[in-house]
Amino acid sequence: MKKYIVLAAGLMSGLVAMAQSANDPIIMTVAGTAVPRSEFEYSFNKNNTDGVIDKKNVEEYVDLFINYKLKVQAALDARIDTTQAFLTEFAQYRDQQIVPTFVTDEDMLEEAHKVYDQTVQSIGPDGLVRPAHILIMIPQKAAEDVQQKAKERIDSIYNALKAGANFEELAKQVSQDTGSGRRGGLLGWLSKGQTVKEFEDAAFALQPGEMSKPVLSPYGWHIILMKERKQFEPFEFHKENILKFLEQRGARNSISERKIDEMVKNSDGQLTKSRLMEQRADSLSEKDLSMRYLIKEYHDGLLLYEVSNQHVWDKAAKDDAALERFFKKNKAKYKWDEPRFKGMAYHVKVQSDVKAVADCVKKLKFDDWNEALRKTFNNDSILRIRVEKGLFKKGDNKLIDREVFKVSDVKVDSVKGFPIDATYGKLIKAPQTYADVRGLVTADLQDELEREWVAELRRRYTFTVNEDVLKTVNKHE
Repeated sequence: MKKYIVLAAGLMSGLVAMAQSANDPIIMTVAGTAVPRSEFEYSFNKNNTDGVIDKKNVEEYVDLFINYKLKVQAALDARIDTTQAFLTEFAQYRDQQIVPTFVTDEDMLEEAHKVYDQTVQSIGPDGLVRPAHILIMIPQKAAEDVQQKAKERIDSIYNALKAGANFEELAKQVSQDTGSGRRGGLLGWLSKGQTVKEFEDAAFALQPGEMSKPVLSPYGWHIILMKERKQFEPFEFHKENILKFLEQRGARNSISERKIDEMVKNSDGQLTKSRLMEQRADSLSEKDLSMRYLIKEYHDGLLLYEVSNQHVWDKAAKDDAALERFFKKNKAKYKWDEPRFKGMAYHVKVQSDVKAVADCVKKLKFDDWNEALRKTFNNDSILRIRVEKGLFKKGDNKLIDREVFKVSDVKVDSVKGFPIDATYGKLIKAPQTYADVRGLVTADLQDELEREWVAELRRRYTFTVNEDVLKTVNKHE
């Protein structure tokens, strides 16, 4: 009997796989790995949204996607995915997506009830009051005559109110709590324990519309007018605000972490947090294509970054000899429309330092100027020079425009404490070394290395595209 159950289970599994294959056919095979249409669609749609400037059609995107897959395969063959650095970084990215899924809406609602119940308990049976007050302040350790004047002042205000003066207008005029005074003395909703006892006792003894006699607190004299009283509203009244508050405070992650810790603890040593996260990621990926491809995107994206660094980006940016060779080979490409000034604009305190600066650097390589100037002129607590060094075209620096490019109508701003201006360097009609156009040369060398690398990958690995399936991208039920 058991044998037939196993056979039936296998048959069912095969039928499900066939159904899935029919609904999600293979669109291409790259380096021996089949790519389902859904994965291609996920990547294509994500990288060709309305906000993308350089949008591609499906046919144009195919080559880009194949190149992407080939680079990832190269990274896998180089076993980059087995390094501890990769595994750690990928787990961090993956878990950012996985951790919140341990929390359900019911969990958040339960947490909201806890917050509500704690709030109700802290408010207590006396509920909330919203008073207004007029304050005449008494400084701490005030002299007796100061205290007496404050008492006379508050009594005068109290008598005016009893005679019919408008509380709100009087609060605006005389209250020394200027914050509430601008609102006619109105304070926010208060529960017991939120203010000093003297004020609290007097306020909670009042009903709406009642006014207290002058009350002395550590801040001074108050006259309190009770505006409103209420009991805290039911849970449903505050539900949405509490849930929003919990989301803003990151409660979803903290609840998730708590649940994860409990699941690991209750597994009797069968689970680690890492293993639990792997299982969760696998489970979600089976049920949700978007989650599956998002996790895969993180995984393959990290591989792509590292392998591209090794073959293209760092290889070009850090290889000075390769940059120099590339520059010499393509020197004509980097010509300028107008000359540049290779040198510095500087400002000194005394006239003798103008020549001293020039003498300091005239026999040095351009790249060594900064260090020499720092050691010679700014090596102690007294700064003798302010310098801007670089490769300047007209319009980059006002002093250089005036002194070197002879722009007559430019106004040079003076540098406080450094009244003497000078320049040193030379005009050059074209870049002399790759360093003069390093950014451009680096980018161009990276492009060349990228083309060579992709061509080599396309020779090394095989790939095929199912044109019939390609025609159905985003055109199926």
